[in-house]
Amino acid sequence: MALWYYKSVAADGEVVEGEMEAPDEATLIRRLQEAGQIPVRTREGGRPRRLLGARAAVLSRHDIGYLTHSLATLLGAGLPLDRALVLLADLAEHPRQRQLVERVLSRVRGGEALSVALEAQGPVFSRFYINMIRAGEAGGSLDAVLHRLAEYQERAEALRQTVTSALIYPAILVTLSVASVLVLLIYVVPQFTDLFEDAGQALPTMTRVTVGAAEFIREGWWKLLLGLLVILLGFRQVLESPALRRRWDRLVLRLPRAGDLVAKLEVARFSRTMGTLLGNGVPALSALAITRDTLTNSVFVQAVSEAAEQLREGRGIAAPLEETGVFPRLGLQMIRLGEETGQLEEMLHRIATLYDQEVQLAVKRLLTLLEPVLIVGLGLVIGGIIMSIMVAILGIQGLAF
Repeated sequence: MALWYYKSVAADGEVVEGEMEAPDEATLIRRLQEAGQIPVRTREGGRPRRLLGARAAVLSRHDIGYLTHSLATLLGAGLPLDRALVLLADLAEHPRQRQLVERVLSRVRGGEALSVALEAQGPVFSRFYINMIRAGEAGGSLDAVLHRLAEYQERAEALRQTVTSALIYPAILVTLSVASVLVLLIYVVPQFTDLFEDAGQALPTMTRVTVGAAEFIREGWWKLLLGLLVILLGFRQVLESPALRRRWDRLVLRLPRAGDLVAKLEVARFSRTMGTLLGNGVPALSALAITRDTLTNSVFVQAVSEAAEQLREGRGIAAPLEETGVFPRLGLQMIRLGEETGQLEEMLHRIATLYDQEVQLAVKRLLTLLEPVLIVGLGLVIGGIIMSIMVAILGIQGLAF
């Protein structure tokens, strides 16, 4: 038996928060429903701890996903929209969430549609999110659309977490490598500098390079940081140029391993977004325009834009995408099959699932290659520094190397 924390809405509309022992989440939800409550949040391990003096969190993808799922549950239970928003404000975990819901509630009570009220909140909700809500309102299935939105966000976040988690170890390894080299150059190498100067002998080239690097880092570290800052700012300015950005993104796609990973990420994002929009009644042309805004690689953005122009002229989706030469053949064949059989939405979801798995496999392959490269590289750098010192010391002592 595990201890579970839950938030639910009682029959009288009050928000109930508590803990219950249950073997699994399904049993907990069934018990709450049998007690006449609507479960909106569950968490294994008991009540979440809150740090004293913790500041309210800025709205994140997790916050938006939580609010979406909670609102979908409340509407699915038959509550009217305004009442569901009132309860959602009570269920909010942070003041920023509560304030956002209250602003939306105020506009809804003023006669605005939910999509209009959400759009008035600025960049908090994406164009994709707003159009999904608008489609749900037009079709009279707002709760179903919200459930799909929550599911979409969960899958997108799971994919993002997969990539992020996989990059944690290489990032730690790179950080430790840089720190180890800096410690050697800043603290260890200077200990031998006086010895080399007192010897009055010409140092080997390898030793002179190491000593020079150590002196530069100790005395001109600010120049190094300034140079890195200039490079980063310049790179940022370069990426703001559409033409240069496309060249860079095209170069990224041509990189071995990494380019394949980026392409699969974009295909998965495209397929999931497009399939979700089509499934909620959004016209194909509008769905392509919205999907384009969710992509990050400008090469794929341009490809989707060209496909949208072709679709406006009466062509399908698969043929224009194939002409761009960007999308993989398997995905194009599945899209074409979906168009021919009238099951495009289902095929797009299958493509998203397929490439989610491909991304996970590509990440594992990339890490399998990257980890030994980093370890060997670190060993060579540290070994080179140590060897340069040993060569100089042996030369001073008159020993043959």
